[in-house]
Amino acid sequence: SIKAIESSSKEDDTTWLTYWVVYGVFSVAEFFSDIFLYWFPFYYAGKCLFLVWCMAPVSWNGSQVLYHNVIRPCFLRHHQTVDNVLGTLGTKA
Repeated sequence: SIKAIESSSKEDDTTWLTYWVVYGVFSVAEFFSDIFLYWFPFYYAGKCLFLVWCMAPVSWNGSQVLYHNVIRPCFLRHHQTVDNVLGTLGTKA
């Protein structure tokens, strides 16, 4: 999904691919922290509001803000390493 977002041919899929990248990162983070987070009052209501904000059809929706300010800079710093590891795994498989 990140490769499709960063490709030169931009179409309407960019919005939803951005959402899915943010949702995937959120899901991984939640997997490791859920044991602590579910004790907070209104955690699930906050999670629902967060996901609605990420899907909102506005220019300042959560997926665009988080992708461009957090996920993209991290990906650009480490994408070569990830590509090398995935290439190595692909040849071994």
